[in-house]
Amino acid sequence: MEYIEKTRIRIAHWIKHNEDHLQEYEPLAHELESAGKNESARYIREMTALIAQSNDCLRSALKAL
Repeated sequence: MEYIEKTRIRIAHWIKHNEDHLQEYEPLAHELESAGKNESARYIREMTALIAQSNDCLRSALKAL
């Protein structure tokens, strides 16, 4: 398998991996809020937005290949 094809597979895997984790973060943020840890919940949501932005970059990189 050539390098570019391996890279496509790798990037697609990273996108999927990130998406799987994204599904876990909002429930965690909600649980933190329920426990009175609003600042921690805010950071989790901020991180979630950054990961979503990272996935946009990965999708762009994939398209550029």
